[in-house]
Amino acid sequence: MTIERNFDLPLVASLALKEKQIQQNYRPIIAVHKWFARRPGTLFRGLVLSEFGNKPLSEIFFTSNDFRNKTVADPFMGGGTPLIEANRVGCNVLGFDINPMSAWIVREEIEHLDLGAYEEASRSLIRCLDNEIGSFYRTDCPLYGDTGVPVKYFLWVKVLRCNRCDKDIDLFPGYLLAQNRRHPNNVVICSQCGDLNERESLHSLGKCKSCSCPLRLEGPAKRNRCTCPHCGYVNTYPSPSDGPPRHRLFAMEYYNIRRKSEHAGRFFKKPDQRDLARFAAAGKRWGELEPSFVPDQEIPPGDETDRLHRWGYTRYRDLFNDRQLLGLELSCRHIKSTANERVQRALATNLSDLLRYQNMLCRYDAMALKSLDIFSVHGFPVGLIQCESNMIGIANGSGVPVGSGGWINIIEKYIRAKKYCDMPFETQQKNGRKVIIPIRSEWIGEQKNGGHQRKVEIKCISSTVAEIPEQSLDAVFTDPPYFGNVQYAELMDFCYVWLRRLAGENSDGFHQRTTRSPDELTGNATQKRGILHFTEGLSSVYQRMARALKPDAPLAFTFHHNRMEAYHAVGVAILDAGLVCSATIPCPAEMGGSIHIHGTGSSIIDTVFVCRTRGTVKRRLLFQTPSELIELIHDELAHLRAAGMKPGPGDVRCMVYGHVTRMGIWALRNQWNKEKPISERLKRFSHAVSSIGNLQDIIRSIVENLYESNLRIADQHQRYGIEDDDAISF
Repeated sequence: MTIERNFDLPLVASLALKEKQIQQNYRPIIAVHKWFARRPGTLFRGLVLSEFGNKPLSEIFFTSNDFRNKTVADPFMGGGTPLIEANRVGCNVLGFDINPMSAWIVREEIEHLDLGAYEEASRSLIRCLDNEIGSFYRTDCPLYGDTGVPVKYFLWVKVLRCNRCDKDIDLFPGYLLAQNRRHPNNVVICSQCGDLNERESLHSLGKCKSCSCPLRLEGPAKRNRCTCPHCGYVNTYPSPSDGPPRHRLFAMEYYNIRRKSEHAGRFFKKPDQRDLARFAAAGKRWGELEPSFVPDQEIPPGDETDRLHRWGYTRYRDLFNDRQLLGLELSCRHIKSTANERVQRALATNLSDLLRYQNMLCRYDAMALKSLDIFSVHGFPVGLIQCESNMIGIANGSGVPVGSGGWINIIEKYIRAKKYCDMPFETQQKNGRKVIIPIRSEWIGEQKNGGHQRKVEIKCISSTVAEIPEQSLDAVFTDPPYFGNVQYAELMDFCYVWLRRLAGENSDGFHQRTTRSPDELTGNATQKRGILHFTEGLSSVYQRMARALKPDAPLAFTFHHNRMEAYHAVGVAILDAGLVCSATIPCPAEMGGSIHIHGTGSSIIDTVFVCRTRGTVKRRLLFQTPSELIELIHDELAHLRAAGMKPGPGDVRCMVYGHVTRMGIWALRNQWNKEKPISERLKRFSHAVSSIGNLQDIIRSIVENLYESNLRIADQHQRYGIEDDDAISF
């Protein structure tokens, strides 16, 4: 079997679509550590099983598989999804990435862990932190008089000093703290006294219960300007010369387990003097410490980090308040004292992941009533309202974590992730219900219970210099970099500068002061990296992988982009490697509700490019006219709708781009000269694609009929793939 014949688009698309809604439930292993834009594990499982299995995909997807004689590589391993799925079914795996955080995370995901030893060490960590700093995360309940109840979230507003009267101004963009979605009422902050007022409706706010001043929703801070309430002067912000912004604690959400059953909704309060004193005490304790693990590293310039510079942040430690720095330093000290080196690495990984919730860039979601971690968007968003989570975390009466962002939360997710390694499962829909199906005999790791060992090689190097014997790989499965200004290295530095101090510089790649590299395959204005750099890098990697592949073995990868220019680079790289694209398969790979996608018109579909040096391609895929392409897209849309998806214009665009890229490769495969200058190769490929027809007209034609054709569902008896009597060899 091969991917082209055996891949079951409706099956995999339906699973991938569901997985991306709650990915940690379908693939708990991703909770080992944050990585960006992880593709669905179900998609890569489908690709691996389609290539190596000897039965239809629907028959083997939910059963155990063992391909211990196969070797799979991923030259851009990132968060490791293709390697994890290949390792799980017994393959030997080789992974490469230029980012040392990637190598650390993938190794942590796959490497076996003694869960008993880890759980004992994590409990010890929680006990120590609770003894040392637990009191700084408690408050008194003004509603029922209970004392010492845990705080879930501390809410801070940025403060600006007026340039005219020298008085402090709160930079509130608005005064709505919480919506009445997950709380019985809306919670509105009084602009005068800061008290919290609950209102059923936002149409009749009335007056503050404490000071009788009229309540309002609109705040004074808007478009980098704020009118001083004291003197009327219009101030501008941010002001980097003033240093990191100051913050004022204005509200808290706490958790009163003793009153939860009798109380409707959440618990909110305005901080009192004891709350402010607790924070001051944490600051005093922090000031008395001589830190060993808190990084003092400067934030270097960059496309994303320049946002931080505009707000006066110059060092990574500036992004944390004193209470957070104290808790993180003490956490690091305890982790470093852990005798078991494997457990120590696991806890260090946990701390690195914890950082995304324990900083002063996190925001509070007024609808969901939870903290939004720093990486909820793929950047460094500097808001005016920040959310500080309880560092230790809170558990309810049943031991289930409450809220997000604490050690208890991170540890619970990590335990689930490593249990999944030993006992993986799939989730299937049966009669409208989710059914968990254990996949017995499959497991993730380099060995299990002293039994069969698998080869797992994870290296922090550029794939352009990776040494792989020729014709040694049975497949390459990967998700290459997204050509665009998505600065994963700049973002990962936020964790790396801490992990490097804690883990030491002897770890693979940790001799580097930064995860950034001039060889990254991303667009970057600061580094002046553009499409030529991306094409050359991708071409170099694909050529090396092609030499390492066995005859007929596939290089299969996912890709999507809003601009056709990025697909030109993909086409050139495939041709340079001497490969032909035998199939382009659309499959859901993103979550439509993601903050960085929702409402942008971007695609949630990736195109899976399947490439080989020789093989077969379905005759019908070799379209010659726009109308034939349109018919092909309509058929694929029907398969996607059968999977439960409602494709949009962005999805159509990416599907069209994928198919015309494949046809451009087909047209040029026998007359390609990779020795020509890169700019000339890109121009030639662009010309080949444009000869197919006006792409925007093709996309517009499909989109115009998209919603009318939503009733068109693929014939249940029509298989997706190649039939032997309808294939052309290459």
